[in-house]
Amino acid sequence: MHIDQKLPPSELLKKHGPFWYNDWFNSPYYHQLYKNRNDQEAQHFLDHLSKHFQFMPEHEILDLACGKGRHAIYLHGLGLKVNGLDLAPSNIAHASSFATPRLSFRVHDMREHFGTETYDFVLNLFTSFGYFEHENENATVIKNIARSLKKNGKVVVDYLNPYHTLSQFVPHEVKEVNGIHFNIRREIERGFIRKFISVNSQGQKYHFLENVKLLFPSDFEAYFDNAGLKLTQLMGNYDLQPYEQRHSPRMILIGEK
Repeated sequence: MHIDQKLPPSELLKKHGPFWYNDWFNSPYYHQLYKNRNDQEAQHFLDHLSKHFQFMPEHEILDLACGKGRHAIYLHGLGLKVNGLDLAPSNIAHASSFATPRLSFRVHDMREHFGTETYDFVLNLFTSFGYFEHENENATVIKNIARSLKKNGKVVVDYLNPYHTLSQFVPHEVKEVNGIHFNIRREIERGFIRKFISVNSQGQKYHFLENVKLLFPSDFEAYFDNAGLKLTQLMGNYDLQPYEQRHSPRMILIGEK
């Protein structure tokens, strides 16, 4: 894995451009920074989804951009057949240690085809979308999801609420997690929230970039419509409470084929 050392944010942006995720998602520091997204929170959300959709053992579920597999592993524990796909080999290497005949993982880019009428549900959780510079790439992902769903299949996209995120926007912060120091500078540019992340760990400094597009409910409605999906529900948090534009921390979008 290549990591830039002592590289200024402006040069980091130029160097990595649209491929920032190749380093950041493969880095152990990504999981350190977001460790507050713990298993208990994931299980709470999935319990609500399971009750809402009445998941059954015969359902086949795709965890798209599965990370280290925490959602997929828990769903498998509920008796479901689950596949997990992720771009980062290090994530899949970790997740695959939990594999069974009904739980599998593989490295895959969500912009590439991953099935035709294969899944009852596709889950895309923890803002695992909106990374790409070009709109056609985002549209392609949703089209791939639609193609992979069985008739009447459903997709769940868990995304940041842009209105809430902008109202709570912090240009600069410093965090310490398990002795690792994170210096984070945020900018909004061309419709993206860009994070320039400097890491100081054991006397070494590393620099990473993270880009997430500010997408609104109308954007997802257009993506879904273009892919032949209908946006059927919009909820605002992991309790699946109604979405409130200003106050909801999340957008939980449900589309149906």
